[in-house]
Amino acid sequence: MKLTKFEHACIAVEQDDQSLIVDPGGYTTDLVIPDNVVAVVITHEHADHLDKTHLQTIKDKNPDVTIVAHESITSQLGEFKTQAVMANEGIKIGNFELEFYGGEHAVINPDWPTIPNLGVLINERLYYPGDSFVVPDRAVEVLALPVAAPWLKISETMAFLQQVKPRLAFPTHDAILSDAGKGLPDGMLPGIAEQVGTKYQRLTEPLEIA
Repeated sequence: MKLTKFEHACIAVEQDDQSLIVDPGGYTTDLVIPDNVVAVVITHEHADHLDKTHLQTIKDKNPDVTIVAHESITSQLGEFKTQAVMANEGIKIGNFELEFYGGEHAVINPDWPTIPNLGVLINERLYYPGDSFVVPDRAVEVLALPVAAPWLKISETMAFLQQVKPRLAFPTHDAILSDAGKGLPDGMLPGIAEQVGTKYQRLTEPLEIA
């Protein structure tokens, strides 16, 4: 499995000559779209995770691509091939087994309405919680770890990492940080990770996971 981290919350996973893209949102300006994309997973509807221009560009290059998301999103994407999913559901699409967790976005302000959010476990190895800290009910090998957002504190990121205990964790959801600001989680999280047997690594190039 090859993992590529793009800006902010966007991740691409390649498995046996097929690719899956997660959360190609508006903060992702460096997205490189392969011509073997079978699906795009959208965890929730916020613009930093869902950008229709990106979806259209992906579709132009991959006409049979399926957008996988909660019904609140797929109902808005009539121009695309979609598959609606919900929490505690698993599907297989191409070379990817997807399991979905959670159901709600983390609270930003208690007076604001809560929107759906689905964490996704990919091929029983890579977990990305979207905008939440929902812990899946099984072991996680690789964790995409949110490190900066209006809905989180770094102490919550630390606690989540300690609960999940992956073999490898890499930071995501970090476009709101300057280059200097990224040094904060990168300085604080490795020690926490080491305590639970996790390697913390910022991904600056594609990573092959055996």
